[in-house]
Amino acid sequence: MLLRQRLVALFHSQASPILILLIINLIIGFLTFRDYGFSLDEPLYYDYAESIGYAYSPAAWFSGDFDLTRAYGASPADHANRGPAYLLLTRLPAQWLQDLGLDKASAWHLVNFLAFQVGVYFFYRFCLRWMQPLAAFAATAFLFSQPVVWEHAFINPKDPPFLTFFLVTLEAGFRMAERLANPRPGESGWETLRVVLLPSILLGLTTNLRVLGPLAGGLAGSYFLTLKRPKRILWFLPYGLIAYLVMVITWPYLWENPIGKFIEVVRFMSYNPTTLRVLFYGHLYPANELPLRYLPAMLLFTLTEPVWPLAGLGLVVAIVRIAHRRLDWKTLLPTLGWFAIPFGYVLLRRPPMYDGFRHFLFIVPPLFVLAGIALQAAFQWMQHVLPKGKPWLQIALLLMVLLPSLLAAISLHPYEYTYYNQFIGGTGQAAYRFETDYWLTCYKDAVAQLEPFAGQGVNLFVQREFYIAAYYAPPNITVLDADRLRKSIQPGDYLLMNSRANPSLQRYRDPHQIVLRVGRGGALFCVTQRQ
Repeated sequence: MLLRQRLVALFHSQASPILILLIINLIIGFLTFRDYGFSLDEPLYYDYAESIGYAYSPAAWFSGDFDLTRAYGASPADHANRGPAYLLLTRLPAQWLQDLGLDKASAWHLVNFLAFQVGVYFFYRFCLRWMQPLAAFAATAFLFSQPVVWEHAFINPKDPPFLTFFLVTLEAGFRMAERLANPRPGESGWETLRVVLLPSILLGLTTNLRVLGPLAGGLAGSYFLTLKRPKRILWFLPYGLIAYLVMVITWPYLWENPIGKFIEVVRFMSYNPTTLRVLFYGHLYPANELPLRYLPAMLLFTLTEPVWPLAGLGLVVAIVRIAHRRLDWKTLLPTLGWFAIPFGYVLLRRPPMYDGFRHFLFIVPPLFVLAGIALQAAFQWMQHVLPKGKPWLQIALLLMVLLPSLLAAISLHPYEYTYYNQFIGGTGQAAYRFETDYWLTCYKDAVAQLEPFAGQGVNLFVQREFYIAAYYAPPNITVLDADRLRKSIQPGDYLLMNSRANPSLQRYRDPHQIVLRVGRGGALFCVTQRQ
């Protein structure tokens, strides 16, 4: 009885649930961050992080040969028009970890994961607008244990940071709207400006990361309009202006022409021109010719099975409770717009897409808000109908919801982002029809597997992005670019192939055709063949 009472008290306090979740996350993260391999987008992006300090160096400004392109790293054409706000905030912690002895990949993976815990905390706070602490805890654990979210939190320095910044910016925008609509008696203009300042800075940093950032400000503005203080909307002008100033200060690419270059970036990013090949339902499509169902299919098949049923149930519960004035629609409506507007844009404009829905990872939190509303209703039903068994049944329900994520973490680690649910037959059935390890993180394990066979030295030809394998190669493995040097392959050399845009990899499931393989759940991600 005493234990049950303590459990109830624990999960009904506001601070304890999220503290428990963060501690669990940190323990798992510290035990596993070294397991994840470098992804194909990381090395050059981290070179950008190491170079961006040049743009803020007074010594460089007055050196007589200042050249802003030096601030963009080894690949200025790819990174100059990508805002570096996240890199500016995390480059020093990553360097400190390397100074302490971590390799670059592990240092950045740990920094990425730790930074993402800010999003975990703020999503929990965000959920408390509509639900009690236990349901908010459940919704937060449900979102951040999603296999695709979990691994991207380590290996992806682009999309998870945008999710976090968007979430924090929207929460700050909601709070700003509430303060603007309810000023304190005698509040001066300077005091009101202080209310606007932090949300403005956050909006500027979020827009720096992705030009979709202003959507967070627009959603906060739509909430403010429901609060019926029309004259106070003028404060959204300094909100936008300060945000724009912060964006420019933290984005050297814009310095030469802040308005013109930003318009150029918006035009470029709104369509994201690329012709990368994408494996979808067993066919290779150019990224700009994918079927309309690509994003819906990725959202359906790569989130765990309970997500959409719970989100649908939560929407029904929300509508009923709004009708009975038991739920705040003023914040829920713009929150649903957070998902609906980008999703509708994709369906209407059909921009190029690739790598699953990672570019739209930031739109999924509203689904889990709805799931949390459904779980809140279930917990309340248990409380009224089965009061004696309430704590244990609530925990059992939460574990059932989290079970697919937990099983994926065990069976797929460290390739959780290759997860496909049972709606499509699991990762093994999805492989060779859909992309799995599209960022080639399997190269880390592939090189480690080859090392015992290397002896005095071997050549390893790599099908694509050979520099990732080279990062992990010991001195007795010479890594070469198979795309350029295929004619140089000799008997006794090794060839490393991957599954990205490569449905033919399936034929190498025959153990007699390959030397080494990396895969999970019946799917191959990499194979190494001796020539």
